[in-house]
Amino acid sequence: MRAVATITMLALFLGGCGKGRPDPRGVDHDEVLLRISAEGEAETRPDLATFSAGVSSIAATSEAATVANNAKMNKVMAGVEGLGVKRDDTQTQQLTVSRIGYGRNRGQFEASNTVSVKVRKIDDASKIIAAATAAGANILSGPDLTVDDKEAAKTTAYENAFKSARLRADAYARAAGLKVTRVLTITDSSVGDLPEAYYGAEAAADTSAPQVTGPPIRAGMNTSSAQVRVDFALSK
Repeated sequence: MRAVATITMLALFLGGCGKGRPDPRGVDHDEVLLRISAEGEAETRPDLATFSAGVSSIAATSEAATVANNAKMNKVMAGVEGLGVKRDDTQTQQLTVSRIGYGRNRGQFEASNTVSVKVRKIDDASKIIAAATAAGANILSGPDLTVDDKEAAKTTAYENAFKSARLRADAYARAAGLKVTRVLTITDSSVGDLPEAYYGAEAAADTSAPQVTGPPIRAGMNTSSAQVRVDFALSK
């Protein structure tokens, strides 16, 4: 029994002198793990303008306010669609009818209707906004200038984030007398778009002298950002 026990103890000892279990982080026994978090940015010119346009009407009854507002809103939509905006690029945002409880119009009813309008050519945004206000829109906000294909816009940001991580890893490796041998993991963590341009206004409709020129719209540049975490293996 003692001989068997001695042999068993020797087998365990020899087994412990081997390479051992793999490191769950993915590095080998002669490698060092380096974890880098980096950020990359890319600038993209917006190609989509979205603004909100609406009409608000006041009348003695809720029905009268609604009828008047519907007629005005139909004119606004006709003006916008007449300049090439497709029906699929307009979307109702809010319809409201409420009794006014204060001010000179107290006791009357106010109806409002607001739609979101997408303009797929930035250069057309100014004249389409002008058409909406000339047709009677007295509620206006935007435009929000964005890139329609957001994923394509971020591609360069992703690439720059990884390049930054790799440059940093090489710097750490040189300082430690090592070199980058492998990429173990890449974890994406996008931080989204940072909007650069915004135009907002609330204007009262002036039927006697409708607006014929639109506000200046400058597309500027939007900045897309991305973050990445990369685990590198370093060795001599």
